[in-house]
Amino acid sequence: MDGIIPLYKERGLTSFDCVAKLRHILHTKKVGHSGTLDPGVDGVLPICIGSATKVVPYLMASGKVYRGSVTLGFATTTEDLDGEEISRRQLTEPFSLVDLKAAAATLTGTIQQTPPMFSAVKVNGRKLYEYARAGETVERPTRTITVDHFTLTDAGTFDGTAGTQTIKFEIGCSKGTYIRTLAVDLGRALGVPAVMSDLTRLKSGGFTLDQAVSLDEVASAVAEERLDDVLRPIDYALQDFPHVALDDHLWGLVKNGVFLSAHEVSSSAPTIALSYQGQTKCLYQWSDEKKQYKPLKMFAVN
Repeated sequence: MDGIIPLYKERGLTSFDCVAKLRHILHTKKVGHSGTLDPGVDGVLPICIGSATKVVPYLMASGKVYRGSVTLGFATTTEDLDGEEISRRQLTEPFSLVDLKAAAATLTGTIQQTPPMFSAVKVNGRKLYEYARAGETVERPTRTITVDHFTLTDAGTFDGTAGTQTIKFEIGCSKGTYIRTLAVDLGRALGVPAVMSDLTRLKSGGFTLDQAVSLDEVASAVAEERLDDVLRPIDYALQDFPHVALDDHLWGLVKNGVFLSAHEVSSSAPTIALSYQGQTKCLYQWSDEKKQYKPLKMFAVN
């Protein structure tokens, strides 16, 4: 059993909960997810089964798209509504859409981001949330991320009594981006505390929300012996690589790890996906040192 399930992760479940439930449903231990979603977030969570676990890095490298909301006027320890309130500044009037878009524009492109204390990023062998729960502070490393778009369609809803303004957004970004932190940084750009108040992942690993299936749907597919209806081939994660079909002779070489010349595969791409009889078997990468293509990742040898 090899392939990728574009799972819809419900709110209230951790990503590991989903993996554990699928191991039980599918009766297999070789299950892994391609990018954590917080328990309070729903949306697309690609799950890799069997030898497809080898393509997790390629799924994670794919861009992600989120839809959610940010509330201006207060902030929390976790940068979302699960944390304790740490600051508040009541708004007396709402920010205009012009001001909001100008602030969002400063958070697009290639930027530096400091991950939140309540995150799984490791510092000195410990996860940041372990420091946070112990009441300790530690210097956090910044990381380079890419925000393709930070779209605001209107000025949102202003609550004069609470002194808050909630704005809906859509964000397209690279792996490793913390949307919670972008929400907080939007508030910082406007000079007010802010918190991410809602989030759904619309796209991940090339899968969109309308392609995602629930745990119940996977269980039904297994019970009715139609797992192929929800299981996508490994090749789905490798669509960005040029594909080369191998004949019997070349497949005999490749499954034994033999290097190949550029002439043999008729390619000049840095990395290529090699297939045999319609099934992607491996990735080969060009070696400037050897002047040949060499194995990068094997998925199947039979």
